[in-house]
Amino acid sequence: MTYVVTGLFIIAGIIHLLPVVGILGADRLSALYGLSFEDPNLAILMRHRAVLFGLLGAFLVFAAFKPGLQWIALIAGLISVVSFLYLGWETGGYNDGIRKVMMADGIALVCLIAAAGLRL
Repeated sequence: MTYVVTGLFIIAGIIHLLPVVGILGADRLSALYGLSFEDPNLAILMRHRAVLFGLLGAFLVFAAFKPGLQWIALIAGLISVVSFLYLGWETGGYNDGIRKVMMADGIALVCLIAAAGLRL
């Protein structure tokens, strides 16, 4: 069962690491989200968001191998995915890029819930 929990954490971590390429600039962000990031202020905010997702993703992967950190990582990961899914659902009208992010977050949510269930 330990290997399954480790694998679930790694999957959730990788999903959170995917946006890290946005650090490289507006072109990468546009490819990720299907939006224009011509405004430098928006590009700065979104590149910083990529850094934060990198930190969370790295923590989830690290926690996969450190059982003592897994509950903290689970809570952080769940807050991340549930908040994004809620905001997307509540707002609606999103594009295909955001729809893909929501699908990925849905997969991460399933992984985190399963990991939590197996850890109980």
